[in-house]
Amino acid sequence: MKNFLVAVDFSDPSANAALYALRMLNDIPGASLTLLYAYEGTAAGSDGTPLLVDADSRHSVALSALQHLKERISSGSSVPVTLVAEEGNLTALLEKYVKRNSIDLVVMGITGSTRLEQLIVGSNTLNVINKDICPVLIVPSTATYRQMQTAVFTTDLQRVEETTPIKPLKNFLNTFHPKLYAVHVATQHAAVPDEYKKEKEKLTELLREYNPAAYFLLEQDFTSAIAKFTEYYHADIIITVPRKHSFLKNLFTESHTKKLAYQSELPILAIHSWE
Repeated sequence: MKNFLVAVDFSDPSANAALYALRMLNDIPGASLTLLYAYEGTAAGSDGTPLLVDADSRHSVALSALQHLKERISSGSSVPVTLVAEEGNLTALLEKYVKRNSIDLVVMGITGSTRLEQLIVGSNTLNVINKDICPVLIVPSTATYRQMQTAVFTTDLQRVEETTPIKPLKNFLNTFHPKLYAVHVATQHAAVPDEYKKEKEKLTELLREYNPAAYFLLEQDFTSAIAKFTEYYHADIIITVPRKHSFLKNLFTESHTKKLAYQSELPILAIHSWE
């Protein structure tokens, strides 16, 4: 992994995500960073009235804002930073740009001082993740980059040989070399079923070159279990594979009031079938 893209909207959380990504890349030879801003075709006034703004002017203003952000975050860094401002839908633009420019990782900030902000930002982030464009790193607004020494990989232990995204997972592990913990949270069992134990053995074999430490956690609240585990083992990142009922979606629902993605300082890496 060496080519990162940060989707920015000029909020403090997205600026923090850009700074986080740049610091991740500082020690990777040949690394590069792209800052991408997707803007709407029609601007609106404070009362919602459409404003007639020249398209070239909007593009120039967007590039100027990106340049200002670049100057804010890149002091002392030798990583080249490319600025991209385009009109259109963020997810569609990301999909096109990532494929054309061999981007390895999309980075997105996360915020949410209000419930509405949480729903909007969560929805945008999940839209990008669900498109399976490439791995997505979600960076909480309070996160400060530190060396990736410990990674927690959450697994549902369902057909691991078929569903584990080995290539992007190994790309990350080979780039940052963290200690790897593979964690399964059983929320509906009083004991670990034999089939889960077999799947754990298969997963350990798939990742044997990284010598993973595999754990079963028996707890009803998945998010709480992961939060306690990452705190105890001083994790630097959570890696998860999106599923229909994955904990990423749970982070943006009313039933999970703790909202690990908002309260934790840990970034969350979402990877699935992309190659």
